[in-house]
Amino acid sequence: MHNYYIFNPDCQKVCGEFMEYPKGVKRVAALLLATFGMAVFAGNPAFAITPNKLISGGLKAYTGSTTTDYLTDGFLTNWKSSSEKEIALNVGAGPKKLLITWESYGDCAWATNFTNNCGHSGVALSNFKILTSANSTDGTDGDWTEAARIENNPVMARGVQIDFDGKSWFKFVSEGDVGKLLEIEAFDMTDGGTDTWFFMGTSLSQMGIKQQDTDSTTAQLIHARFPDYTPAMLRGGIGCINSTEVVAHLDEYLKYAGNVKYWAIEMGTNDAWGGGDWDLDAYVKNMQTIIDSAKAHNITPIIARIMATNPEKSGWQINQAFLDAVDKLVEDNKLPKGPDFYNYFLEHPELLGSDGIHPNAEGGGQAMHHLWAEALAPLYAVGDSSKSGGSKQDSTTNVRKVARWAKDAMPQVRVQGKVIDISNIAPANRGVTEVSLVSAIGTVVEKIHTKSNTVRFSSNISAGHYFVVMRNANRYSAMKVVVR
Repeated sequence: MHNYYIFNPDCQKVCGEFMEYPKGVKRVAALLLATFGMAVFAGNPAFAITPNKLISGGLKAYTGSTTTDYLTDGFLTNWKSSSEKEIALNVGAGPKKLLITWESYGDCAWATNFTNNCGHSGVALSNFKILTSANSTDGTDGDWTEAARIENNPVMARGVQIDFDGKSWFKFVSEGDVGKLLEIEAFDMTDGGTDTWFFMGTSLSQMGIKQQDTDSTTAQLIHARFPDYTPAMLRGGIGCINSTEVVAHLDEYLKYAGNVKYWAIEMGTNDAWGGGDWDLDAYVKNMQTIIDSAKAHNITPIIARIMATNPEKSGWQINQAFLDAVDKLVEDNKLPKGPDFYNYFLEHPELLGSDGIHPNAEGGGQAMHHLWAEALAPLYAVGDSSKSGGSKQDSTTNVRKVARWAKDAMPQVRVQGKVIDISNIAPANRGVTEVSLVSAIGTVVEKIHTKSNTVRFSSNISAGHYFVVMRNANRYSAMKVVVR
């Protein structure tokens, strides 16, 4: 029996084993140029991003006498975890500096004690060393040097940069409670990469950005569209937190997430709770403090417009004064524009949960990932500021012309055993189309340039999750597919 999957842009759930946009997220990409203001970024190298290649994806993690693959599989939503005291990875020689990130599973909150209004639980990876080796063969033998020592870490996701010149292995050696490690990633920072992100947020991000029922993260969506980039993504939502509590703990945010380049901020629902504007002045003051502190630490803050509620269930709606305040903060501080959560969820209340406030598990979290990815796309379109003339692959001029395939001409994907067929690729007069098969951890398995309407991938494809990425002079599409 063959597995047979057809790409369906209106798919409300899993269609076979293939998922595209969830319910209500059908045309987010089409809003990119009109809604998120490409002109703000055009030719502005200040917002350009230098890539930092993910080099740990798909590698075996050595835990003594056993190995695991789920700690490096690129999926932050599988909830498989490890509590081993020693975890080693062989990423190979070459990089001179690494950014090593990790994420632990608690109750999904980034920190457990930043707010008094919600109880959070979970054990963070708190006291450990990162060691490096040039001559180990199995993660236990060989000579090891201490590259970093982390003490009393209280947060569930964090990144540490280490020297790695001449080394090929690194390992975590824990001296206390390990908790439950979900994912470990290592990025090559030799060229001073700036593709590093901390997603600060409330319970909307805690429940949405960390939602298990998502087909892809913001980082995966960005990589599928801009293959040169593999964003380092730290998820930092905390239920019940408001802007006053963020400011009260700002030193801790900077200590534990101050070494990334971008803060993607979702904040304001708890400040605007109930629909009034009585906390508006405090919110504006607090957000300006957050912006100023981020900039002082060479961090670029990007602020999302506050998510709309469903008044039929919540009994209230975000006061327009808060939305105006966000717009003014972005304009006055000359910040890149974030996603417009308000208008999107106002139009799609079916993506909110039974309380009418939080994103649901039937597409709400995935919508947040897609909206963030589309809002951030112009930053990647500027190209790598470390290269003269920007990125050859995605210049601003070219990206301005990019749109998704029209709904009535959407490519179709069929999986039969280990063979992937794509049809309806290039309607008349579209010229050459580049069709790539990319693994979930960023490896290009196969790339085909074609003028044909169909292509076939059959080059030793292993079971797993993949992206089929198609682009030509003026069209772009990225679709997820599963091979059994």
